[in-house]
Amino acid sequence: MANDESFSHQDAQAFLNRSGSLKEKLIAAHESVQKYAPFIARIALALYDPKTRILKTYMHSSGEDNPLENYQTIIDNAPSLKEIFDRGKSRVINNMLTFEDSNKKHHQRLGRQGYAASYTMPMFNNGEFFGFLFFNSYEKEVFDEIILEKIDLHGHMITLMVINELNSIQTLTAAIKTSGHITHHRDPETGSHLDRMSRYSRLIAETLADKYHLDDSYIEHIFMFAPLHDIGKIAIPDNILLKPGKLTEEEMVIMRGHVQKGKVIIDNLLENFGLKNIDHIDTLRNITFSHHETVNGRGYPEGKAGDDIPLEARIIAVADIFDALTSRRPYKEAWSNEEAFSTLRKMADEELDRDCVEALLSHSEAIEEIQKKFKENALG
Repeated sequence: MANDESFSHQDAQAFLNRSGSLKEKLIAAHESVQKYAPFIARIALALYDPKTRILKTYMHSSGEDNPLENYQTIIDNAPSLKEIFDRGKSRVINNMLTFEDSNKKHHQRLGRQGYAASYTMPMFNNGEFFGFLFFNSYEKEVFDEIILEKIDLHGHMITLMVINELNSIQTLTAAIKTSGHITHHRDPETGSHLDRMSRYSRLIAETLADKYHLDDSYIEHIFMFAPLHDIGKIAIPDNILLKPGKLTEEEMVIMRGHVQKGKVIIDNLLENFGLKNIDHIDTLRNITFSHHETVNGRGYPEGKAGDDIPLEARIIAVADIFDALTSRRPYKEAWSNEEAFSTLRKMADEELDRDCVEALLSHSEAIEEIQKKFKENALG
């Protein structure tokens, strides 16, 4: 039998074996990096949306030290990052004074924070670019080849952790999409609707970030989980889900049951696919279960009111209703944005959360860009 000395070695990366969120593992990875590079003050992630070419801050390891909270930009408007994207190679800046005269907001914020050097790695999944990994230092001239070789190992390890997290969410989404295809596109609210309403949801969450202290990870998960809000509808019978006319009261009871069915489906998928450790899982459950609650307490399934309704559910409700109003359906024509805005204002403080309504209405230009990018098609 081995003695205690045989087990004396401490695995520096043992945190990877533990159950925990991506955020917790990123912080643990930062602590591991600091053992040989104590000057690393911050490790940060930004994700890339290829459909819109938008780069979005996502997560960081540095507590309150975060100059780029809730920031996004089209990658073409960030030429220094665009060059990394084009070359597909990492970049070292050992003296951030290089960018002291830059008019780019992200450079200015980093400069005000006082970072003196940085190392940026592009992240790839099976050859597809999906974001950047940043290592920032308050000291300049710190990234030499010996340090970079060690950081590269941690960088690729962190990239794999992010890939695992995003793949888990994509697996969940794919399972739900497959269920929808199997049922022959049974829900009329498919296709571009989900692209639009998920991006409206993100606009709302970003606008409310300061008031509700929302971090980038929460906002990004709102965006990723929004398309799953009506998963329970795949369990509703065709004669009710596809009925062209008004539903009877008995049929409405069955239709309203899609939120309970959705929660059960989500829990089953999480269990069956081994995805229970995805970040913000309760956010997903709240979106699925509570997006039909109304602030006046007359919604369903629990009749919650006001702030008792989870914020993510209030956000989704506004985004979903706005897109429903401005989309063509078999039973109605699409409303103009102005008509929909007017209706949302009337619904504020009754059915919808006023903060969420005002947050969406403050982005008329961004809404139009989303609508142009994700137009209606034959499938909705």
